[in-house]
Amino acid sequence: MAIKNAFYAQSGGVTAVINASACGVIQTARKHPDKIGKVFAGRNGILGALNEELIDTSLESDESIRELIHTPGGAFGSCRYKLKNISENRREYERLIEVFRAHDIGYFFYNGGGDSQDTAYKISQMGEKMGYPITCIGVPKTVDNDLPFTDCCPGFGSVAKYIATSTLEASLDIKSMCETSTKVFVLEVMGRHAGWIAASGGLAGQSEDEAPHIILFPEIPFNRDAFLERVDFCVKEYGYCVIVASEGAQYEDGRFLADAGAKDAFGHTQLGGVAPALANMVKQALGYKYHWAVADYLQRSARHIASATDVEQAYAVGKAAVEMALDGKQAVMPIIVRVQTKPYVWKIGEAQLSEVANQEKKMPIHYITDDGFGITKECREYLEPLIAGENFPPFDNGLPRVAKLKNTLTEKKLRADFQL
Repeated sequence: MAIKNAFYAQSGGVTAVINASACGVIQTARKHPDKIGKVFAGRNGILGALNEELIDTSLESDESIRELIHTPGGAFGSCRYKLKNISENRREYERLIEVFRAHDIGYFFYNGGGDSQDTAYKISQMGEKMGYPITCIGVPKTVDNDLPFTDCCPGFGSVAKYIATSTLEASLDIKSMCETSTKVFVLEVMGRHAGWIAASGGLAGQSEDEAPHIILFPEIPFNRDAFLERVDFCVKEYGYCVIVASEGAQYEDGRFLADAGAKDAFGHTQLGGVAPALANMVKQALGYKYHWAVADYLQRSARHIASATDVEQAYAVGKAAVEMALDGKQAVMPIIVRVQTKPYVWKIGEAQLSEVANQEKKMPIHYITDDGFGITKECREYLEPLIAGENFPPFDNGLPRVAKLKNTLTEKKLRADFQL
């Protein structure tokens, strides 16, 4: 087998453990110098290939690559950029193949969610059509936990641990002050169409009187009257009410509670503001004093409280992606397969990119209580192993140590006149 270089890129919103997947890819590739030459990383995701801005990871020390395991964010830069259909903009795909050909790249590893897997699949097809076959393997990543086939998505377990912990800690704050101060607290979490992250807040409470008292899922249409009735009951019965609300909470007609009126690069509705909207609703209808918080980027970058399960799985899918490529696999994505729940046992499987692309896995309805405001025992049993274990980063002078890469770009070989 001729030695070919590899291209790795990160896509979409980053996670606390996406760099662990990068570490898995790079370290595994370095173990096979007879089959894989250099691993180039795209500067800012797929844009790095389109702009021929390729980071030469061979210039990074083994120690620096190893430190990626405990570094949040996207070490090489990520992007929200969706390639158009081949029929709409063939030139984008031709450009990618030109860059891959110029740098002798035979392997493409794309670390992202459903849109990213669609990109990897399309590139695998275009390579064949242009006479430059390239092995394309998807590397799963999304905090939303909404990729199909895989039992869970790397990145989700750590967000779930952060949200469950934050819900528990904030609820104790509210409970201690509710007699004379705040009675209602709203925590807004990510989750456009799937309520997995909101559901994880439910792990904070073990009984009906413990927070969170209300969880709002995208899968359950929002009912204003039922919501306010539940808030009022909790305050009168328990003295306070803690709410975990998904940013994707929506009315029965599909309108988001927090529609900001804009679209992102993928054409998705820009969301934000469900927490203050709910808080104001409570204030106007019930008059209770409130506080609200938006977990926002904190939830997906909190590597200091990452799930040990999540870190291990994130590294494993990166490692498996390279091994699948070397085994001759094409247009597939490694997935997590749950063998059993108690004790938790998992293994690596695979799914076809053609079936993964642009699909969303929502929460099963039996994971949500009949009143629509909580999680069931089955959901709790699914979630608990995913937040299990601690994998603390090393600390220097009281702060987490993170990888500091050179991120040196390799010399361009093509004309620099390509325009996105």
